[in-house]
Amino acid sequence: MGKQESNRSILLGAAFLMATSAIGPGFLTQTTTFTEQLAASFGFVILVSIIIDIGAQMNIWRIIAVSEKRAQDIANDVLPGVGYFLALLIVMGGLAFNIGNVGGAGLGLNVLFGISPELGALLSGIFAIGIFLIKEAGKAMDRFAQIAGFVMIGLTIYVMFTAKPPYGEAVMKTFIPDDISYLAIVTLVGGTVGGYITFAGGHRLIDAGIKGKEAIPQVTKSAVSAIGIASIMRIFLFLAAFGVVAQGFALDPSNPAASVFQIAAGTVGYKIFGIIMWAAAVTSVVGAAYTSVSFIRTFNPFIDKNYQWFIVGFIAISTIVFVSIGQPAKILVLVGSLNGLILPIALGVMLIAAYRKKIVGDYKHPLWMTIFGIIIVITMAAMGIYSLLNGIPQLFK
Repeated sequence: MGKQESNRSILLGAAFLMATSAIGPGFLTQTTTFTEQLAASFGFVILVSIIIDIGAQMNIWRIIAVSEKRAQDIANDVLPGVGYFLALLIVMGGLAFNIGNVGGAGLGLNVLFGISPELGALLSGIFAIGIFLIKEAGKAMDRFAQIAGFVMIGLTIYVMFTAKPPYGEAVMKTFIPDDISYLAIVTLVGGTVGGYITFAGGHRLIDAGIKGKEAIPQVTKSAVSAIGIASIMRIFLFLAAFGVVAQGFALDPSNPAASVFQIAAGTVGYKIFGIIMWAAAVTSVVGAAYTSVSFIRTFNPFIDKNYQWFIVGFIAISTIVFVSIGQPAKILVLVGSLNGLILPIALGVMLIAAYRKKIVGDYKHPLWMTIFGIIIVITMAAMGIYSLLNGIPQLFK
């Protein structure tokens, strides 16, 4: 494989790693739940969130590439200590969400083979660990993310056609919605580029040596491709759910995504849901573990040298917690709320870094990108604080 082909493979791998990290159990549930609430108008929410996602991700990936450093080191360069705080938020969020992701993988195998979700979670955890025990772990992770991404999108397209959604209405309401849900927009942005997710691909490119000013065109393309892949999945899932909702069917509140697939395509649809749920969950387990550890590996030479074993340990802890005590709901609520603050802090720090010569050298960050980034920081910070204030009271109910 030539250098150009190898680079293309890494760029595609990074895009799929980020996209499949975004497409997890929460992604499936949120998309179907909001479709039931907003019907065709949910298309508008998806459109707005895609624009915000691209703005956030392009800013972050470009600045990581130009500085040739990971986000936590850039943050510490901007203001000592901020990188440690960011890493703490990312690792806490990654671990809590990984418990949910492992649970989702267990549920997927439960649907497919009828085994208990706990056994399914254990087997899925072992599978995810296996990826990082392979000598070329980075390549294995890239390849798995790509295959799983294609499988999920292909199966969702099949179910979408079976559901026969009113396409015309969906297109019209995407641009002229009946109602706008700000909560849905924040939730979608948080679920696509919030927490550790946006850094999954950015850090993968640094690890693979794709960095520096000359790599900016490739990095920008990879960043936009990643949002594109996640958004394609979101759009097809929305259309499948909208087809079911438009026919007057009610979704099962305990598992709205499963009921979309079952109503649209019967038993085959339910099994397809099992495959998608498992693939979505396991790729998110891999992405969360890899990215969380990438946030602490530069703090200590021992962690850096043995980072693959730290990733293995991270997945093992997530799996053991789920199998022994299930999903700790209160922790997930709190961390979900904290997750909303990661994007504005990280993006805000990146935008400051873009204007520090000692970090980016003679690189000139486009003004329109900076303005776009500042708007996203302010909006997401306000919404993040709102979700945190609403999340904490739930813990004391």
